[in-house]
Amino acid sequence: MVRFVVGPDGEVVPDVDRRLPGRGLWLSASRDVVNTACAKGFFAKGARANVKVPDGLADRVEELLVRRCLDTLGLARRAGQAVAGFEKVRAWLKAGRAGLVATAHDAGADGPAKLAGLVGDLPTVRVLDGDELGRAFGRERSVHVALTAGRLADSLLREASRLKGFRAET
Repeated sequence: MVRFVVGPDGEVVPDVDRRLPGRGLWLSASRDVVNTACAKGFFAKGARANVKVPDGLADRVEELLVRRCLDTLGLARRAGQAVAGFEKVRAWLKAGRAGLVATAHDAGADGPAKLAGLVGDLPTVRVLDGDELGRAFGRERSVHVALTAGRLADSLLREASRLKGFRAET
């Protein structure tokens, strides 16, 4: 679910952090649902007031959800709870340190296939592309990322599932 609020100027604002004041308007985390709500005036009905819906609201929500995923990955990296790169991820999987594996959705088939046997039934995330994963690690591109089990991995899994509704390719 994604929360929206009506700002003081009467404009609909996505509240992906769930912290903005005001009565929340909740929608399923799906591009189609947000676009339908914009087209049919559901925000005005839910707010019981005239509201302004900005153009590209679904794109803005997607950007904010990507930012949340990257912020979570950055926190995990700085806390020593995440590594990037095929060899490091493979080493963590063999050592049993990994609690979640993130693979770029634009990765070739050979890399994820090589790790598939080691990943087993660990949760996996495949909604970010290689450039986005790389940005979280200060690299140009990264295809494989592993996180230790815990709150940050749970947070990434939750945010990635919300982002999945806005990504057509995943």
